Amino acid sequence: MEMYNQKFGEARTRQIIPQMAQVGQSVGINFSYGGNVGNTFDSHRLIWHARKVGGSEAQDKIVESVFKAYFEEEKCLSDVTVLQDCAREAGLDATNLLSDSAMGEVETRAEQREFGRNCRGVPKFIFNGKYAVGGAQESDTLLEIFKSIADE
Repeated sequence: MEMYNQKFGEARTRQIIPQMAQVGQSVGINFSYGGNVGNTFDSHRLIWHARKVGGSEAQDKIVESVFKAYFEEEKCLSDVTVLQDCAREAGLDATNLLSDSAMGEVETRAEQREFGRNCRGVPKFIFNGKYAVGGAQESDTLLEIFKSIADE
């Protein structure tokens, strides 16, 4: 919880944690907040790799696996073994990627520069290259974005 308190403040954390838990439970996600937050760059490389070798479907599977490991199972995403398990769970072999820190580094850093601006929460969605929203959002927020896009 310390990381959330530092990022959002204690009052905001007390507000968002129950909301996230309730919304998560309604869609089968059992959030747990005791995990270690480490360097997540390798998880981003893994997500990049999944899209490169298997397209959006493989990337979605990796994201689901990584999010489950962190948000539900309190696993550390800086642990290569955790990422290897996530890859296997998603049907990918990431042994070469995770043993070569240079593989995908340039591409992943480029994606982070392009899409990571002002990223304050995950997931982060960017619609039409200009509407961005991050973190847990109410469906009404997303509907407003879709309406704005449709009105353009």
